[in-house]
Amino acid sequence: MFKKILVAEDFDSINMAVIQLLESLNINEIHHAKYCDDVFQKFKKAQFDNAPFDLLISDLSFKSDFRTVKLKSGEELIEAIRKEQPNIKIIVYSIEEKPFRIKSLFENLEINAFVQKGRQSLEQLKIAIHSIESNNKPYISPELSYILQDNTIHEIDDYDIKLINLLSSGFSQEDIESQFKEQKIIPNSKSAIEKRINKLKIYFKANNTIHLISIAKDLGII
Repeated sequence: MFKKILVAEDFDSINMAVIQLLESLNINEIHHAKYCDDVFQKFKKAQFDNAPFDLLISDLSFKSDFRTVKLKSGEELIEAIRKEQPNIKIIVYSIEEKPFRIKSLFENLEINAFVQKGRQSLEQLKIAIHSIESNNKPYISPELSYILQDNTIHEIDDYDIKLINLLSSGFSQEDIESQFKEQKIIPNSKSAIEKRINKLKIYFKANNTIHLISIAKDLGII
């Protein structure tokens, strides 16, 4: 069982519930903080003391307030910690439900588990801890299990995401053509951009560009 766990969560009630769960699992050492910067400082100190954490449990969204912070989200925190300690186990504990965003956490940040906050989430969190500790297998809340079998994330590339983002910001195809040429993004001709947009509409079964943007937002692509 994990011996030293770091929790990143900015709501007291959720923090307390997670800590109580970890205490029930007889975890020897539990540290927590409400700001990503503070979590990272605790992480760095543990490394300096040659007593690193075994597991990070982190939310994705942290409410901003009067304090200026460097690490503003769970993704930024996870990325920073992964660079420093690649072998640390990471569980994301979040209300997030957008398929693209969740799958990208597994693909790009190599998280070990994703537990969606909800009625059964503490029990799922317990299962996730046991799963990645004993079997070293990725875990995802059962209601989201289809995400890891969805190939959409592999078929939509950075070019498509950039294109849809610009469309969602109100850029015309002419504007996108100019920006792509300026940034040396190819293909960048107006006809190629138009073909790509039409391809995306067909792929996502979108009736028009506005519908395409709406679908992309629902999936968490933008």
